[in-house]
Amino acid sequence: MVARSYLFVPGDRPEMLAKSERRGADAVIVDLEDAVAPSAKSTARAAVASWLAATPHQLGERWVRVNPGGALVQDVVALAGCDVEGIVVPKVRGPEDLVAAIDALDQAGMAAAQVIALIETPPAVLAVAAIAAVPRVYQLMIGEMDLGSELRIDPSSPAWLPIRLQLVVASAAAGIEAPLGPVDPDFADLERLRAETRALYEIGFRSRPAIHPAQVPLFNEALTPSPEEVAEAQRLVVAFDAAVADGRGAFADVDGRMIDEAMVKVARATLESARRADR
Repeated sequence: MVARSYLFVPGDRPEMLAKSERRGADAVIVDLEDAVAPSAKSTARAAVASWLAATPHQLGERWVRVNPGGALVQDVVALAGCDVEGIVVPKVRGPEDLVAAIDALDQAGMAAAQVIALIETPPAVLAVAAIAAVPRVYQLMIGEMDLGSELRIDPSSPAWLPIRLQLVVASAAAGIEAPLGPVDPDFADLERLRAETRALYEIGFRSRPAIHPAQVPLFNEALTPSPEEVAEAQRLVVAFDAAVADGRGAFADVDGRMIDEAMVKVARATLESARRADR
């Protein structure tokens, strides 16, 4: 299934790692980058490797956000032999950064590991289609805090819409999973967060990273089709299949709308999202 919620957990906090897979998130991102002080990087690598080795992989996906640049190789070496879905690569500037990350994974014997590319630099926005097309890129994530500081765009600005849509289009064109939405540091105003997350869902995002456990159930709810959406999708699919069996490629439904294969494709995707969420 595509994870709806990813919970960030600092790699140097063993007590938080121990609880992380019981917080209800579909996936955990163990953070070796921003959440860990430079002086604690080595300690965090050891703690993460120890936790991954000692904890059965049963409740959800596990990803590790590594450091950019030369430290990436050190992080990946520490993960060798660990059971993880893959790594989150920050500060990506172009496809060459991901090729280097994948080469490091291969050198560490992690040929099955995938990559989430964090789009948080202006060059990455310009190269997002090429980044999405790199083999073993599983998903894109938009990093609006870092990107916004470089572009001088306020977090609430409508200017984010076209940038977000670039990730949605690039993901669809490359045939990878729909992208991860932005982090939101405010975990107190849940109603605003729910509305914002639902708006992300409506433009094609299907996942969002949480920085606090309180955000997790909200993301799971907002990024799952509602019962009303599922019922409508089922109605369209059943009616369309009956029309096709009757030799018609399109038909007018009871509301006077012309229903064709393109509309039903969206309905089938809605049903698939709901099915995955129920697993």
